[in-house]
Amino acid sequence: MYGICNLAIIPLRNEPNDRSEQVSQLLFGEFFEVLEQQKQWLKIKLHFDQYEGWIDSKQCRFISKSEFTELVTNGEIYSNDLVEFVTGDMESLLPIPLGSSLSFLNIESVNSTNFKFEGLKTTGIKPKTELLKTAFLYLNAPYLWGGKSPFGIDCSGFTQMVYKINGYSLFRDASQQATQGEALSFIEESEPGDLAFFDNDEGKIIHVGIVMKDNYIIHASGNVRIDRLDHLGIYNAETNRHTHKLRVIKKII
Repeated sequence: MYGICNLAIIPLRNEPNDRSEQVSQLLFGEFFEVLEQQKQWLKIKLHFDQYEGWIDSKQCRFISKSEFTELVTNGEIYSNDLVEFVTGDMESLLPIPLGSSLSFLNIESVNSTNFKFEGLKTTGIKPKTELLKTAFLYLNAPYLWGGKSPFGIDCSGFTQMVYKINGYSLFRDASQQATQGEALSFIEESEPGDLAFFDNDEGKIIHVGIVMKDNYIIHASGNVRIDRLDHLGIYNAETNRHTHKLRVIKKII
């Protein structure tokens, strides 16, 4: 069984109930494989990052295996503004967040609602220099555990979405993303767009942000914000203290 997100955002939960922790989200147009079903709940695996969790079956649309395969082979197209909208039947409007997937709109059998999109979109692999332009679109977005949109986003959701919109694949969680790319020995070797990872006292990776020029970093902590980055970690000038302990900087591209 397969499905697609035909709402703006669907919460992906750790357990099959509405009170369970949100571990991630599906944005409009994301598609998935169904692994298990419990009453109205579906355990799914997202195609993009292979992330697993539970969604309410009332919040998605089922598609066939052949339609799923066609989506996999289609080139990705993403919405490229903070908020856009698609029009459906009867000229109804559905707002969709930055980074929503639009590739299914070209497949008639999947786009049974006849959604149309006329806003800003992007496709293909972009130069590394474009990463920070995308990152700045999320500036001031509130922190939300499991979030992936400008209305609420977590640290690894932020880095994943910035890379995704520019044509690159990152895993979902910070600890997973830390396994990707090439480790750098010094901050001085880094360049804008590289990822900086931070750990806790037990050595577990718990935070990630995107390196900027001149020893700054943009990251989601309370909100998507810009702070100083040094060899110790992230320094918050407002509180005059380091908030995160630097573990490693990785060059992904």
